[in-house]
Amino acid sequence: MAGTLTTIPAVAELSPSHAKGVISGNNYLDITQASFWAQQYMPELYEAEVERYGDRSVSGFLSAMSAEIPMASDSIVWSEQGRLHLSYSGTIASTGVITIANSGTHSVRIGQTIIVSGMGITADTVCYVDAVAADNTTLTVYPYKGSNTGGLVGNMSGFSAGAVTFFVFGSEFAKGTSGMAGSVEPKVDTFDNKPIILKDRYSVSGSDTAQIGWIEVSGEAGQNGYLWYLKAEGDTRTRFNDYLEMAMIESVKGVTTQSIVDGKIGSAGDAFGTEGLFAAINARGLRADNCFTDGGVTDATAGTLKDFEVILKELDKQGAIEENMLFLNRDASLAMDDALAGISLGSAGGVAYGLFDNAPEMALNLGFTGFRRGSYDFYKTDWKYLNNKSTRNGYNNVEGCLVPAGTSSVYDQGMGKNVRRPFLHVRYRANEAENRLLKSWVVGSVGGAANSDEDAMNVHYLSERCLVTQAANNFCLFLDVNDSENQW
Repeated sequence: MAGTLTTIPAVAELSPSHAKGVISGNNYLDITQASFWAQQYMPELYEAEVERYGDRSVSGFLSAMSAEIPMASDSIVWSEQGRLHLSYSGTIASTGVITIANSGTHSVRIGQTIIVSGMGITADTVCYVDAVAADNTTLTVYPYKGSNTGGLVGNMSGFSAGAVTFFVFGSEFAKGTSGMAGSVEPKVDTFDNKPIILKDRYSVSGSDTAQIGWIEVSGEAGQNGYLWYLKAEGDTRTRFNDYLEMAMIESVKGVTTQSIVDGKIGSAGDAFGTEGLFAAINARGLRADNCFTDGGVTDATAGTLKDFEVILKELDKQGAIEENMLFLNRDASLAMDDALAGISLGSAGGVAYGLFDNAPEMALNLGFTGFRRGSYDFYKTDWKYLNNKSTRNGYNNVEGCLVPAGTSSVYDQGMGKNVRRPFLHVRYRANEAENRLLKSWVVGSVGGAANSDEDAMNVHYLSERCLVTQAANNFCLFLDVNDSENQW
């Protein structure tokens, strides 16, 4: 009599869980089916979790470039210097009357000398300010050199009505005349931001905590060693720490006239949202479109350098801060490496690609970590946040950003004096009784907590913070506008 061979268990009956200690209806051996336990061989189990994504955390940018400073108010206000010298744009008429652009006003005074450049002028023209309107919206200028002889005359030949720009470089007065009329008040720009409250939560029932399933973990948030159900809590904490940084980078201010559904974060007229790094740079800083991925340049190396030199010239117009950090995604970083390599190896008489001892056991270093161009030092690094597939890599119109390395002098109300602050720093709510930099507490009756009758352990996380981006005119955001529209 021929026998039959039955394999137990059937493949479809069991579905192993990817995490040890997770209980479900189809990932354990049923003790009521004795044949399940009659197997001759048990599977070999690896206790260590395979880190197939490496260190999954994307935070670290703000910890490297900023400080964390407490605050006690619902908003933070700071002021930034205006430019020291006077420069304007407007339109000029053949009579020599300049009207300031956009119905603006000026601080130019009678007797000052200016340089005018613009439409119809073959060369920059030195002019004398002869009259200023009472509302400071127009001024009348005479050229030092006109078609008529005799010096300052009303003849503006060589000028055509149209757009001009001008700046003040000095003054001139006749003998025995009175002093300068009026004075220039410094222009101060005021900015503000407000903190937002971030929350998260992890929960596990009391029954599941009794089912101890050990797993070996390492790498993130100090989780080296063996954990059981708190492995998920560790992931939640790490994810929340990433949110604290990502929110400071990506957030935007809401429209105060907008009504919020269900009033979860405010109502019409309330301020909500906060200004993140990208939004601040886009509004008040420098923006470079297609700097590293300019499809119109056939020579990618030359195109990258040419575009970058335009940024250098723009930095000259701003604070001219000597040391700067470049945080780039992979494409931008490689494009910069190729550009620097082209200068080093491709130029006539250039040195070798990098400087190193030609040792046989040494690998060739094809990357650059820093360089000096003009009067600026740049330190280049890859930004994991822009390369991670589950963050900005999937929405990669941002190629990187330039952040000045340095500090600014600001008045601290809490300390009552001027202090040095990094251009980029985080402010969080705190006082003597409450610190909201990063709060964590346990609610329930499990895991050491005894403050609720709920048969569970609920771990709560909270932070209230905002980012202060000072002197944003010295920052630069690199965008690939060929990829997708940005949100700002």
